[in-house]
Amino acid sequence: MTRTLTVFAGASTLPSYDQPRPERLVSGHSPLRTTWTHYEHSGVAAGVWSCPPGAWRIAFAPGSDEFFHIIEGRIRITDTNGLARDFGPGDACVIPGGFTGLFEVIETVRKHFVFIERAASESPPAA
Repeated sequence: MTRTLTVFAGASTLPSYDQPRPERLVSGHSPLRTTWTHYEHSGVAAGVWSCPPGAWRIAFAPGSDEFFHIIEGRIRITDTNGLARDFGPGDACVIPGGFTGLFEVIETVRKHFVFIERAASESPPAA
């Protein structure tokens, strides 16, 4: 089987849309999130995600990690202990499986993402 590169620039992937669940919404209107998933295979998904301002609670499943890299805009992620981290263009982060907290879009954001789904028993140890 021939393998080919998945090139995001110029990809013709159709977007999907969703909104935070009403019980997780913290402030603002329920923002319409747009996702272009350019690659999916064996528990890995990668693409581009965009969202206007808003804030909602997040709770990652134990076997679900996300790497992201901000292209434009600003977000803030606050953990359950109140530690807040801001991210802007050029910043990158991994949200580990089992993470809970608050996700806030301060300025309309666009980011690259990679989700990795695996058995919860394969989760890395807490830092």
